[in-house]
Amino acid sequence: MTTRAIAGKIVEVNEEGFLTDASQWTKEIAVELAKEEGIDLLTDGHWKVIDFARTSAGNGGASPTLRAITSGSGVSTKELFSLFPKGPAKKVAKIAGLGKPEGCV
Repeated sequence: MTTRAIAGKIVEVNEEGFLTDASQWTKEIAVELAKEEGIDLLTDGHWKVIDFARTSAGNGGASPTLRAITSGSGVSTKELFSLFPKGPAKKVAKIAGLGKPEGCV
């Protein structure tokens, strides 16, 4: 585990850049992580998914899977891939300050 500065805050991250303590997450950190993932602007659609993921994970819970995100947030799989291209569940988890979802490589 290591630390890094994101949006002016020092946070703990793992070797893949996922926050290891979800309580350190802020919306400003989400914006910076999104930019690192190639998403320049977080729209209302992005925030709907991010907020769902954080609520779903709760305190210390697991990151939601792709299926859980689409069924729970009301966002279709096609739209999810449009919002978070190339691995949406993994990108959502990272931007939402959660751990890497189980089953993601």
